[in-house]
Amino acid sequence: MINKTIAICLGAMIASTSAFAQSPTFFRIGTGGAGGTYFPIGGTIANAISAPPGSRPCDEGGQCGVPGLIAIAQSTTASVFNAAAVQNGQLEAGLSAADVVHDTYFGVRKFEGKPHPKLRIVANLYPEDLHLVLPKGQKIESLADLKGERVGIAQAGSGTQVAVLTMLDGWGVNRDNIDAAELGNSQSAERLADGQLDAYFYAAGWPVAAMVQLASTKGMELHSFSDADLKKINDLVPAYIPSQIPAGVYDGIDYAVKTPAVSALFIVSSDLDEELVYGLTKALWNSNTRKILDNGHAKGKQITLETALDGVAVLEVPLHPGAARFYKEVGMIK
Repeated sequence: MINKTIAICLGAMIASTSAFAQSPTFFRIGTGGAGGTYFPIGGTIANAISAPPGSRPCDEGGQCGVPGLIAIAQSTTASVFNAAAVQNGQLEAGLSAADVVHDTYFGVRKFEGKPHPKLRIVANLYPEDLHLVLPKGQKIESLADLKGERVGIAQAGSGTQVAVLTMLDGWGVNRDNIDAAELGNSQSAERLADGQLDAYFYAAGWPVAAMVQLASTKGMELHSFSDADLKKINDLVPAYIPSQIPAGVYDGIDYAVKTPAVSALFIVSSDLDEELVYGLTKALWNSNTRKILDNGHAKGKQITLETALDGVAVLEVPLHPGAARFYKEVGMIK
């Protein structure tokens, strides 16, 4: 949860960019656990869009973000929490899986009757591949084989858990016939290594730090789904599409892993000023940010302007007017 002390210190958002020269604008970005991908990617984005008061101008070798903006990446329980926190004003922005953004915005499926109408999209970022992690030397034929096992279903408040429970149900697996553990990625990796879990799920852009450590110490396996199972998963959770984790991403995983993936989105609140969101969208896609993305987490290379709107239209969740203005200027939308 968001630390109250931090929230008080950050204060209220300054809506107009005209105030940037006089005082800083603090901008909170909800990410995920430290062992996942959201946290380092969120930190990279925060760095890219920030330009604190008094910093050197971009054209003089300074930061190329929004003048006066101080963006802060905050560790949270990920997608579901971030969407809710953006909706209720606890966060100005967040990273969230496409299926969660769609379902929370419209108040459907697991969020029936609880729409989040303030959610707005800034950009599609990168694909989050579902990792089904097993102990070294173990394998399963399908999700049905998880019945009776100790399974990490990701932490409460995560998009992974919502999607995984829907997938498992398609194979007759649920909380009643597994020993379900609601844990973050790092905790799950530790318990798998200690023999306290038989499998765990986590959706994130590879390589995932906690899995890198697990693979290089205790070792692990990743379940590779059949084409038929990937089709079934896409029918159950349409936002999850067939993807692949290349061989060699993790120590000991010398085979390509077929798995479903969902897009990670950068979302903000509709309450944010259009000029502010236009400025941060422009900063996100400038040449200086490109260098930061390319030299940071491996997934940064997949965050590109060319793919910024991929899959956004079909979600029917609006772009923020400030982001839309930028994409119109560069000819990506009419």
